[in-house]
Amino acid sequence: MKRVIVEYAKLTTDILDMLIDKYPDGYDYSDVISFKNAKGETVKAIEVRTDDTIYLVKISDRLEQTMEDYAEDEDSFDDVNDDLDLDHLEDDDDK
Repeated sequence: MKRVIVEYAKLTTDILDMLIDKYPDGYDYSDVISFKNAKGETVKAIEVRTDDTIYLVKISDRLEQTMEDYAEDEDSFDDVNDDLDLDHLEDDDDK
């Protein structure tokens, strides 16, 4: 299985979606993985997986805020769709 280390600046919406799905209420200390990088520096990350890849997303204050903002934006979009009144639209079959 391939392992990919991802920094905040390189997050994709797919990875953000996986993070939000796995950690809907945020992550806690038990979710954090610590490891040494090639330079011998300690890196802290949280993990999300696909069928063939393990993404280790580096932890930062910006990551947590981005996850919160992204989740709120998705909720706002869902609320707008829920509020749409589509009753006045006709199906092509009704014509």
